[in-house]
Formats: sequence, C-alpha cells, structure tokens
Amino acid sequence: MIKISPSVLASDFSALGAESIRMEKSGADYLHLDVMDGRFVPNITFGAPVIKSIRNKTDLIFDVHLMIDEPLKYIEDFKKAGADIIVFHAESSSPVAETVDKILECGCKAGISIKPNTAAEVVFPYLDKLSMVLVMTVEPGFGGQSFMPETMEKIKTLRSEMKRRGLDIDIQVDGGINEKTVEIAASAGANVFVAGSAVFGAEDAAAEIAKLRSLAEKAF
Repeated sequence: MIKISPSVLASDFSALGAESIRMEKSGADYLHLDVMDGRFVPNITFGAPVIKSIRNKTDLIFDVHLMIDEPLKYIEDFKKAGADIIVFHAESSSPVAETVDKILECGCKAGISIKPNTAAEVVFPYLDKLSMVLVMTVEPGFGGQSFMPETMEKIKTLRSEMKRRGLDIDIQVDGGINEKTVEIAASAGANVFVAGSAVFGAEDAAAEIAKLRSLAEKAF
C-alpha cells in the first residue's frame, strides 16, 4: 500500500499545529517528524516536547525519525509524546537489537534507517521485528537536498529479501522526493514516501499528495 508522509521539516514551524491539521485534511497517511540532535547529524530540529504539543491536533500516524546519536535513551520519551512509529539509524551508537526491542516494548512500531553509504544487508538480522525500513536518498541532516538515484539498488535488495522471507514490511524513502523521483523509488520497491517541500510548498497540498500517490501506485 502506498503511503505519503509529509515532512514537517518543510512546514511553517510557527504554526505546526495548523500545518499538521492541513496535512490530515490534504489526505496524508503519516506525519513525518525529523528529530535531529546536532551530534548524529549537523543540524538541530526539535524533540519530544514539540511532538507532544501537536499530538492532540491530528489523528495522523506520527512517523518519528530519530536522527540522534543515542536513540535508546529516548524511546520512552517519544512514545509518551505520541509517536506511533519510531525509526532510528543503524549507524547510531545505540545497540540495534536492544533499541528495536525497546520500541516494541513501548507499544510502537519499529523501523531502522540507513544512510546512503550503508549497505542494505545491515538491516537483514532485524527484519522479523520491523514494520519499516527507511532508506535515506540524501545524506541526513538538512531538507531540500537532491535525490540520489544510486540508493535505489538498496531498495531492490531489501524488497527482494523481504519477499524471499515472506515479510510484509514497508520501505520508506526520504530525501528529494517529488513527482519525478517518486516513480523511480516506487519502481525499485519503496511504498512509503517522505515529501517535504514538494507537499508543504505546493499551492494545493491535497492535489500534490494525490498526484504523488497516483504516480507511485502506477510504478510500484
């Protein structure tokens, strides 16, 4: 199933509640919340208190992407803030298996993200417990970067392994997703698309989400 997850990184931060409501009314499936700590990536965004402040504004699934150095320490905080899906990086300093288990213990769905230069096979040992794998199609840390087509091979590798093992797991892509790149990623096997400026910067967010969904469905 194709899902669109607008990234609030491209939203009006002075009106996060209203922006969240706008995305729900525009037909988004998830709301993508990028948490950056200035250590794991060279940028700082927001933490659990900000997520908690908008949780009562929308019924959208909160897709929380932890681009932080020690995610294991903060899983409970993000659960309490209202996260539904918690995705952390395989490259972080927290033990991967322990972090996945902690997310599941808290009642959230677990996901692992990999940077463009990280092999897809890194995720294989944990697939049985995951609901989603996030393949970064740009270097994490800043919005507005250009899509890296070479990352599509990792998506193909992941989808092939999931099919081989009979696993129904979402593959999410994040970075440079627009009307051109969504088809490339979907044809490789991705089915969840993080779109920032393409959606929040559109004159008609609902029309843009519908367009991205339609293009992905045809290519998937």
